[in-house]
Amino acid sequence: MFKDEKPVKIINSISELHRLLQLPPPKNTLITLIDHADELAEYDEDMERLVLNFYQVCIKKSFKGQMRYGRNYYDFDKGSMTFFAPNQVIAIDRGHERDYEGWSLVFHPDLIRNYPLGKSIKNYGFFYYEANEALHLSDDEEKLIQGLVRNIENEYQARMDNFSADVIVSNLELLLNYCNRFYNRQFATRKMANNDLLSRFESALSKHFEEDAQSGLPTVDSLARELNISPGYLSDMLRSVTGQNTQQHIHEKLIEKAKVILASTNLSVSEIAFMLGFEYPQSFNKLFKNKTAISPLEYRNSYN
Repeated sequence: MFKDEKPVKIINSISELHRLLQLPPPKNTLITLIDHADELAEYDEDMERLVLNFYQVCIKKSFKGQMRYGRNYYDFDKGSMTFFAPNQVIAIDRGHERDYEGWSLVFHPDLIRNYPLGKSIKNYGFFYYEANEALHLSDDEEKLIQGLVRNIENEYQARMDNFSADVIVSNLELLLNYCNRFYNRQFATRKMANNDLLSRFESALSKHFEEDAQSGLPTVDSLARELNISPGYLSDMLRSVTGQNTQQHIHEKLIEKAKVILASTNLSVSEIAFMLGFEYPQSFNKLFKNKTAISPLEYRNSYN
């Protein structure tokens, strides 16, 4: 079990992050590219757990020791890419020697707040994946990503003008769109692993409706925890393989089960709703009609 008694150190600005890592002041206070080889700070007890209130896009090429994200330890593979959103806790195991290559592109939410990306960034689900669900880049993909990151760095290193922020945010959005493409490529190339995950997901969902319905409706979070993956990764994987996200799968299974009970028993609609885990029969009626265009009673009557 992890010991989380140590205080969390909250970093709110790019300048504060540079001071923490003993780096020169940033050229731009809203975005910076950090070469991990340049970091001088020792991760003492006060820095064991960090909350960084900005977005991070990271590539780790080698790493001695372990890093902790959420509740899991993990090791970086060569060319693995990870993403962090604001307010997530990151912890480093101080018992290991730090020696790794790579970089982190760090940008403050204020950089994109007045751009469309400020609203659409929540659609990039990989910012909420677990670290062991990292993006593993091919050599060509890594070169493309490096090129985009260097474009961003060159722009903020140059003299700022009225177009600088526009150019930086445009390149940043292009970078994230490529990462989205590469994650979908990874889902496709990991077909066997994803098919196994899909099988385990379907088993967990079926088990719930067969054995655990009285505990309430299954949720995306509860199913993801049971499969030991993040909710975002589960939904994105299912969408790439089946065309439906986790919530849609839950609803589909629920309606399938409801149809069987309606057609084969004389239980009331309220009894069926409670059996399936609904707290209120009205919610079951509304979902059933939304998914089938008829009410549960109309469906039952169609069999008479």
